[in-house]
Amino acid sequence: MVDERNVDRTAGSNETARNGSISGTRCGVAGRVVEVACIFGHTPDAERDRIIARFKKGALRYLVNVAVLTTGFDAPQVDCVALLRPTLSPGLYYQMVGRGFRLAPGKQDCLVLDFGGNVLRHGPVDALAIKEPGKGEGQAPAKECPQCQAVIAAGFAVCPQCGFVFPPPEREKHEREASAAGVLSGQVTTTVHRVRAVSYAVHHKHGAAPETPTTLRVEYAVGLGQVRKEWVCFEHTGYARGKAEAWWRSRSRVPVPTTTAEACRLACAGALAPTTCITVRSVAGEDFERIIDHAIGPILEPREPGEDCEELAAVSSGPALPDDGIPF
Repeated sequence: MVDERNVDRTAGSNETARNGSISGTRCGVAGRVVEVACIFGHTPDAERDRIIARFKKGALRYLVNVAVLTTGFDAPQVDCVALLRPTLSPGLYYQMVGRGFRLAPGKQDCLVLDFGGNVLRHGPVDALAIKEPGKGEGQAPAKECPQCQAVIAAGFAVCPQCGFVFPPPEREKHEREASAAGVLSGQVTTTVHRVRAVSYAVHHKHGAAPETPTTLRVEYAVGLGQVRKEWVCFEHTGYARGKAEAWWRSRSRVPVPTTTAEACRLACAGALAPTTCITVRSVAGEDFERIIDHAIGPILEPREPGEDCEELAAVSSGPALPDDGIPF
C-alpha cells in the first residue's frame, strides 16, 4: 500500500537518510523500483524548487527531507508521513504530522509512521500533552569535569576551569519499527503480545484504608523490559467478583479462591494454565492500556488429596532409616 501513496519522510540527519537507503534516486518498494528524491540543507535552491514542484505535481511520489520541510511546507496530496527523528517540541511534532492532514480531492486518510516515539512522547496531535514550565525551585543541572573535577553547569561544552572539551552528546536514534500508538485522540489500537513469563502478587492500593479489599496483580512479561498488568478482584463483590471468578475458571479447575492471598498462593504454585498471548487495547489520549483477551494453554487437572504423598512414597527407595541413622 505504501507504493500507492505520495510519501514525505522527515529524517533527523543526513546520516539517518543515508542509513535508511533513501538518499539515492532509485530504491526498491514492494518489488518495484521507484524514484526517490532527498532534500538536504545544502541542496541548491534551484534543485530544491525543481524537486518540490515535481512532488506537488505527483510526478515524484517519494520525498525525503532532512530538517528542511518540517514547517511551512504545503502539499495537500501527501497521504503518508514517516517521522525518522524524535523531537522534544510538541509544536514541531504537530507541524510535521499536520502536513499529511490537509484535504485534497480523492484523499481519504493519511498514514503516519512514527519511528521517533513522538506520539508516545507528546500524545495525539489533536490533544497534545503540553507540560507546564517549571517554577525554577529545583537545583540547576550540573556535571563534573573528568579532568579537573570542577562542578560546572551541564550546558558547558568546554570546561571554564581547565579547558577540557566534552564529547558531543549522543543523538537519540529512531526505532526500527514505527509506533503503533494512535495519532488522533480516541483512536483505538489493539496489539497482540507473546507472553514470556507471568508473575503474581497481592496488591494493596496505595493510600487506601487497611480494610480495603486487596487485588491480585498479574504481570505479563512481553519483551525486554516490557510488562503489561491487570488486576483481578477476588475480594470484591458484584460484577468485579463475578469477573474474577470467570477469569479463574478459564485457567483452572481448582475451586475459585475467596481471598487474594489464597489466589496468589495457588497461582504461584502452578494451579493456573499458562498464558501464551495477550491482546492489549489502547486509546490515544488515555493514560492506561487494557488487556482485552488472553490465549490460554492447557488447563491442568486438579490433584486429589494424598497424590503427592503417594508419588513421594513411590519415588523413595530402600528401607526407612531410624532417627539415629539419618545422615545429617
